[in-house]
Amino acid sequence: MRLSIVAVGRLGRTPEAGLVRLYVERATAVGRPIGLGPVEVIEVEARKPGRASEARALEAYLADSRIIACDEAGRARTSRDLSAEIGRLRDDGIRRLAFLIGGADGLDPALRAQAHDTLAFGPQTWPHALARVMLAEQIYRTTTLLAGGPYHRD
Repeated sequence: MRLSIVAVGRLGRTPEAGLVRLYVERATAVGRPIGLGPVEVIEVEARKPGRASEARALEAYLADSRIIACDEAGRARTSRDLSAEIGRLRDDGIRRLAFLIGGADGLDPALRAQAHDTLAFGPQTWPHALARVMLAEQIYRTTTLLAGGPYHRD
């Protein structure tokens, strides 16, 4: 199952971009033997400001995807629960899982409503660059958990 982080905005050469790249590379290496990967990051730019325009830019990359919208009002889970859920989706034959991260004002409500599920990183509001890092790390953690690796400790 291909895993995609589809996000509004570009991180450029920031420290956060380096961390995202590191976790994505690790997740791809660990995940491929167990049917998870490659992991990719797709950064989109909206043609006009606003959530509706951002939604159109995101939608261009969602064909044939199971969608999880990252949203502060979404469903929080433990790392083990998220890993088990991703493993079930893989085992059910889902071919692509896309995690969406909106712009500064969040995801367009219509796009969020199209998502199959939501994911929150707790009740705090996080900068979008850090949300990408946290998501990439959780995807890496998922691959190590499902592969039986030692990375995760309870």
